[in-house]
Amino acid sequence: MTKIIHGGGRATVPPATPRLPRIRPKRPRGPARRPVARTGTPLLFLAPGLALVVAFVVLPVLHTLYLSFFHWDGVTPGSWAGLANYRAILDDPELRALFTHSLVLIVFYAAIPIAAGLLLTSLLGRTRVRGMTAYRVVLFLPQAVSLVVVAVAWQWMYAQDGVVNQLLSLAGAHSRTAWLGSFTWALPAIGLIGSWLLSGLCMVLFLAGVQRIDPALYDAARVDGAGAWQEFRHVTLPGLRPELAVALTLTVVAALRSFDVVYVLTKGGPGTATSVPGLAIFQRAFTNGQVGSAAALAVVLTVLIFMVTALITRISGEGR
Repeated sequence: MTKIIHGGGRATVPPATPRLPRIRPKRPRGPARRPVARTGTPLLFLAPGLALVVAFVVLPVLHTLYLSFFHWDGVTPGSWAGLANYRAILDDPELRALFTHSLVLIVFYAAIPIAAGLLLTSLLGRTRVRGMTAYRVVLFLPQAVSLVVVAVAWQWMYAQDGVVNQLLSLAGAHSRTAWLGSFTWALPAIGLIGSWLLSGLCMVLFLAGVQRIDPALYDAARVDGAGAWQEFRHVTLPGLRPELAVALTLTVVAALRSFDVVYVLTKGGPGTATSVPGLAIFQRAFTNGQVGSAAALAVVLTVLIFMVTALITRISGEGR
């Protein structure tokens, strides 16, 4: 290719370099080529579990809430009651007594097991005891036994010629008490069963928590001259705060929703001395034909459990 230059001369210009075609890298074929929907795919895996939760938890709770606004015997058409079922819970002394009994059971189901678990943990947590695994299994074993079996066994033990009265006779007691037939002792007798059931659970939780506490903290406390009580108060208790929250939640909820042991042992008797909300819900719904009242009581109990759980979680979270 030539080009005319000013003045008449010519110069030769080399031809332009041809452009090579742009070669794009081949993308691999297969699943990697398709963009992954990061928001939709996890929901597909969660869908079966969420469907079960909705079907067997959310919908029954909403249906129970709906029934709580009706007077219904479970057979004939119900009539609108509004908030009458809830007002009855506040106005009826017998219904209020149910929650008083639950507060008494909280002492036996929560306070005593946690105190016993902390005591055993303070004695066994910092020392090596031969056969510790066997002790843990024995103390935790009641959690694996059906509550109906536990109730039947303790019913035999509380009988007038049972083990409890025989031990008291050996200790010098002359009269044999009908524990489950006494207006005074029936509720504490049931509470002691809860203490026996949950003490091992609390101890296992606390022993597991002690193992994650840094041993250097105990060494530093000993160097500063701290005794056993000071170590427990300033090192062990703060280190067990998460385990304490879990144990308190489990035991308090167990006390509030107690039903099996009470139903097998006393069915709420003598009179209503051992009646609790869970038993009253069952009796009103399936025996007395008061489904609306039972639903209202179930809603109140559910809200109370959620409030207690949230309060425990908040207190344990603020202390960290």
